[in-house]
Amino acid sequence: GPGARRIREGDCAVLKRDEVFKAVSVLRRRKIIFEKQWFYLDNAIGHIYGTTFEVTSGGNLQPKQEVEETTTETKEAGTDNRNIVDDGKSQKLTHDDIKALKDKGIKGQEIVQQLIENSTTFRDKTEFAQDKYIKKKKKKYEAVITIVKPSTRILSTMYYAREPGKINHLRYDTLAQMLTLGNVHAGNKMIVMETCAGLVLGAVMERMGGYGSIIQMYPGGGPVRAATSCFGFPKAFFDNLHEFPLSKVQSLLSGTFTTETLPADPEENALLEEESNGLSEEKQPSLQETEEEPAPEAPMEINPAEEQDTMDINAEDVEFKENKEKENNVREKQLKQWERRKKLKEAAALLRERNADGLIVASKFHPTPLLLSLLEFVAPSRPFVVYCQYKEPLLECYSKLRERGGVINLKLSETWLRNYQVLPDRSHPKLTMSGGGGYLLSGITVVLEKGKADSSNSEALKMEEPSSKRCKLQELPC
Repeated sequence: GPGARRIREGDCAVLKRDEVFKAVSVLRRRKIIFEKQWFYLDNAIGHIYGTTFEVTSGGNLQPKQEVEETTTETKEAGTDNRNIVDDGKSQKLTHDDIKALKDKGIKGQEIVQQLIENSTTFRDKTEFAQDKYIKKKKKKYEAVITIVKPSTRILSTMYYAREPGKINHLRYDTLAQMLTLGNVHAGNKMIVMETCAGLVLGAVMERMGGYGSIIQMYPGGGPVRAATSCFGFPKAFFDNLHEFPLSKVQSLLSGTFTTETLPADPEENALLEEESNGLSEEKQPSLQETEEEPAPEAPMEINPAEEQDTMDINAEDVEFKENKEKENNVREKQLKQWERRKKLKEAAALLRERNADGLIVASKFHPTPLLLSLLEFVAPSRPFVVYCQYKEPLLECYSKLRERGGVINLKLSETWLRNYQVLPDRSHPKLTMSGGGGYLLSGITVVLEKGKADSSNSEALKMEEPSSKRCKLQELPC
């Protein structure tokens, strides 16, 4: 349509081949490896999202011309496959023959045709088996790639297939349930606490369309938004995105909150998150720093012994230059810190209003303490949804919430997902099925009357209820 977006340099795009996805940044002259194919995205720039490309020699992408499949002549096919033996001898073309064809620059389509012609068993296979054979060979020899625009559906499918551990095995249908149960829509004020690489946050942002505000609660030194950046949201979407450290929630609730002690620098933390598998030496200390109670950053102090060394080696002008640089660094650091304090104060002010329209939790932490403290910031008559990979923590959370009160409509659910192959005469459930997509606990907040939620109150209620029923009985005509 006229509104179709074109692929631009610097975009976030998703490569698709069959059911496999991979998120990439569109940059010129940058080699990309996807599904055992390497290529450059230069030629894709300017085309419309959803275009299918063929990988030609030299790793260049060419838009694929739609070829009408010739199915006019009746294919010769067998009645069943029982006499076909897979002994590996049915294909007359050798590995080297195929390599030679490839090196000549012969297109994948023709290679597949040659494979069919040189297969001694192809004519005896059933029609279905022939289709399957062609499909399989096409996948191997025809390098076609579709470039699609990222969306919650595509990215959650990709993460679930590629690195489910990063998103706590949150399956895409479960994520869809969360957005629905949480009543996420434009203009909301949402609290999101997730450790799913920013996928849940991105899903909420996409559904809110840049209207409303989001406060992301984060553990550690800073929020992780690796997946959020794959969505390619416009800058404006981030204007109303705030973040607040979990470590400060208690102090905010008790009224002792200050911005004096901040978690360690978020940049360092983000790096640690990304490269936790291969930490370099310099980054090691910042790990320990985040463990302890972070102290306000003092201007950089130099170890006296080090200072002595530098004095001896360097001439005075070098030293002067270094000092200048150091001053600038300190100033920059102070500016950054001031910025962070300001942002933190803003987020705190938003939370203090205690009028959030919804709460979404999807983390690796135990849900009970999180929920009990975060529900304080949610307005009454608003939905909350908690995801957990296992049901036991949610069961415990369920009973704790029942005890505490202030919530109604509590539900613990698990969605069931099964994929079907839909083809003429052979529609059936796929043979592999996902083991589990995790569990959801959802409910709605109500006003919790303080000081009345003790046992004497519930006794009084029990006494009152029958009396009201008695009144009704008397009114009824005998």
